[in-house]
Amino acid sequence: MTFRVSPIESSVLDELRKLDDAGREPSIRIEDDEYGEPLRCCLRRSRPGERIALVAYAPLRRWARDTGVDPGAYEEVGPVFIHAETCAGPDSQAWPEELRGTRRVLRSYASDGRILGGCLLDGKTNLSEQTAGDLLLDPEVALVHVRAVEFGCFLFEVRRRG
Repeated sequence: MTFRVSPIESSVLDELRKLDDAGREPSIRIEDDEYGEPLRCCLRRSRPGERIALVAYAPLRRWARDTGVDPGAYEEVGPVFIHAETCAGPDSQAWPEELRGTRRVLRSYASDGRILGGCLLDGKTNLSEQTAGDLLLDPEVALVHVRAVEFGCFLFEVRRRG
């Protein structure tokens, strides 16, 4: 199964940089940690000296707005880091190595906004890609969200290519 990995869309990032999905202005700071924060705009970790913003993001709310469905109780709002200013986005649509992490949960959603299931993954192997591909084999699955286990934060979305 071929799929594409997607960051938060640039038009949505522009909105979040002004007012986030919880109705607050972003919290901006200069990165000072070598390890950095996971950026959802370019799918890599922030680097020392970069201006980053912490914002609340509701990925299913945005998707529902564009598709006309109601995610109901599955609409989650959570914290994400993005560049404080526009960036070039990710280098590719491949699985972002810098955001691989040790523990991830992959949640699959139907085209009507219902959650269909999820998988908890432990380890830094390519099991995440395989699991995302396997979930997308189900024709009822419209998209998969990848989240960090520790904080529950949305990392990126995976959809079928094409």
